[in-house]
Amino acid sequence: MKRVGILHPGAMGAAIGTALLSAGHEVLWDGRGRSQDTAARAARFTDAGADLLTRAEVVLSICPPDRALEVAAAAADFAGLYVDANAIAPGTAARIAVPHYVDGGIIGSPSAPRLFLSGTRAAEVAALFAGTTVDARVLEGGPCSASALKMLYAAWTKGSAALLLAIEGAATELGVDNDLHAEWDDSQPELSGRLERAQAAAEAKGWRWAGEMREIATTFEATGWPPGFHAAAAEVYERG
Repeated sequence: MKRVGILHPGAMGAAIGTALLSAGHEVLWDGRGRSQDTAARAARFTDAGADLLTRAEVVLSICPPDRALEVAAAAADFAGLYVDANAIAPGTAARIAVPHYVDGGIIGSPSAPRLFLSGTRAAEVAALFAGTTVDARVLEGGPCSASALKMLYAAWTKGSAALLLAIEGAATELGVDNDLHAEWDDSQPELSGRLERAQAAAEAKGWRWAGEMREIATTFEATGWPPGFHAAAAEVYERG
């Protein structure tokens, strides 16, 4: 049994924490300044408050991408194993300066997430989730391979959703949205449903996905590919 801290228990963080509980681990969180919704999600966890980093043996950071470095900086002196499982570029992940660090990337929904892990101690983290709803997979690439995989996966799923939202917005401005929908129904019937899902997701999570799109743009730029697709996608999601 390990004492595992979750920073912080949003929908995904709470699901990861619940999976750890099911495997017999103690799950800690820091309830200071958190919302009632967050407290409700973390009701089964131990509120360690300011002592989380001294009590935990392992810490998982699951937060909005633009806060990942801030959260890691606050844990710079953490003596245990620190897992950054945020949607950040490999270059951003490489800047995390915690002594014992495992890179992570989550793909899928809170009900059935896949947690990709990379780094010399990735297998230790994967072992925590044995027999749980979290499918933990160790990657054999470089130390930030998990972040790279997450970026490239979301580049298509969330990036193409942003493109649909932009197309819909432009079509509405130009007065051809109904005609476009009719053509989609004839030739690409799956797009109408996908647009509806993209609209619902953007309304609920667009503020978070904008930061993720910027991290993807950084990933493309670092590999010599144009970053503009996902820089634009960030703007789309910022519109809400």
